[in-house]
Amino acid sequence: MDRTQKAEAVESLHEAFKETNFVIVAHYAGLTVAEVTKLRRNMLKAGANFRVAKNRLAKIALKGTQYESLEGLFTGPTGIAFSTDPVAAAKVAADFAKENEKFVLVGGGLGSQKLNASAIETLAKLPSLDILRASFLGLLQTPATRIAGVVQAPAGQIARVLKAHADKQAA
Repeated sequence: MDRTQKAEAVESLHEAFKETNFVIVAHYAGLTVAEVTKLRRNMLKAGANFRVAKNRLAKIALKGTQYESLEGLFTGPTGIAFSTDPVAAAKVAADFAKENEKFVLVGGGLGSQKLNASAIETLAKLPSLDILRASFLGLLQTPATRIAGVVQAPAGQIARVLKAHADKQAA
């Protein structure tokens, strides 16, 4: 890798660190190319990206971003996952770590907050953003349904009373 390629790699990583909300740092020593490719595909399906980068270049790319505190995590063969949805990326990474002993979550960052591996696993247990949106919409619609039922109930009761009174007079 010559100087221009290194500069491009650092710039690309720096932009990725600036534009993302969530970063996962993991060690991948011993994974095959097929396994890393599977991880990348799973990350892409979840709306995240996974990159392998040289630690020295990654540390340079961290400078001037909200993830500068993650510098100490970059030791050994390191892979970086980037995502705007923290739950989706954490789920993919945690599931992959359960399947492959060689993939080890080291830590990460959510905004300017540094996370350890157990915090990422906790994030992975949360429902996804789409599920949370659906639940929220359900909660919003429930009161409207109840209000409609309450508003319609007196009219129905009046109609039943009038019908009973009409039936009584007809008899």
